[in-house]
Amino acid sequence: MTAPIQIMAPDLAAEVRSWLAHLAGERRLAGHTLEAYERDVRQLCGFLTEHLGAPPAIADLAGLETRDVRAFFARRRMGGASTRTVGRGLAGVRSFVTYLEKKELLSADAVRLVSAPKTSKRLPRPVGIPDARAMLEAAGDHEEPWIAARDAAILTLLYGAGLRIAEALSLPRSDAPTDPAIALRVTGKGGRVRLVPVLPAIAEATTAYLGLVPFHLEPDDQLFRGAKGGPLSPRIVQRTVAHLRGALGLPDSATPHALRHAFATHLLAAGGDLRAIQELLGHASLSTTQGYTQVDTAHLLESYAKAHPRA
Repeated sequence: MTAPIQIMAPDLAAEVRSWLAHLAGERRLAGHTLEAYERDVRQLCGFLTEHLGAPPAIADLAGLETRDVRAFFARRRMGGASTRTVGRGLAGVRSFVTYLEKKELLSADAVRLVSAPKTSKRLPRPVGIPDARAMLEAAGDHEEPWIAARDAAILTLLYGAGLRIAEALSLPRSDAPTDPAIALRVTGKGGRVRLVPVLPAIAEATTAYLGLVPFHLEPDDQLFRGAKGGPLSPRIVQRTVAHLRGALGLPDSATPHALRHAFATHLLAAGGDLRAIQELLGHASLSTTQGYTQVDTAHLLESYAKAHPRA
C-alpha cells in the first residue's frame, strides 16, 4: 500500500510506507487494519494540505499542536464519522507519530494528549441455541453436495470452536480438524496461536466435506475451496448466512460472527470459566471476553421479566 504523494511530501510518504511495512512484518497486523490505519494518516495529511497550502512534510507533523489534532478530528465528526470511527482514527494516527518518535523524527505529545471520544460499548449479539442449530442444519441444503458439506463444516467451526471467518478460511488442509483427540491449532489476530478442542460434530462435518470436495488438496492448500477450486472468499460465507437468515426468518444480527458470539455466550451460560473462554476465543484482553457476561445477564433478566408472575 502506498500513500498518495500529492497529499504528503516525499519524506513523509517514505515514512508512511516504512511504517506500514513495519506493522505488516513485525506487528503482523491484518490487511484491513493496515488499510484503515493508512486511510487515517492520509485523511490527516489531506486536512493539513488544506491548511498549509502544500503537502505536509515530517517537519510539519513535528510542528503540530494538540489543538490542530483536535481540529482535525472535529472535522471528521462534523463530516458524519461516528465516535467509534474517530476513536479508531486517533489510534491510527497515534501509531504513526509514535513510530516517527521512536526514530527521533518528532515528538508525539500533541497527538498523545488528545483523548479518544467515549463510545458506548456494543454488546455481542449472539444467536440463540435453537437458531444456531437451525443454521447449521440448513447450511447443508445446497444443491451441490460438496458445497453443502463445505458450508456445514464452516458454520460448525464458527459455532463449535468459536472461530472467526478469517481463521476458519485460513486453515490449511494439513490442519483439517478431523480427529476429536487432536486440538485444532488456530492463528488469530496479531499472529497469536491458540489451541481449540475439536468436537465430534466438527470432526464429522469436516470429514464429510473432505470426502466430497472434488479438488485435490495439498497439505499447505487452504482447506475450504470455492466453487471453481480457488480459495473460498469470506463474502461467500456471508452470502450463505444471509440466505439462511431469509429462509429461517432470523434477524439481521444472525451473521457468521454471531455464531462465534453464540459459542462464547452459550459456554458461559453453561458455567464455563471466563478465563478459559478468553483462551478459546483468542482475546488478548479479558475485558473483551467480559462483554459476554453482560449478554448473559441481559438474557437472564429478559427471561425473568417474561416468566416471573410479578415482573
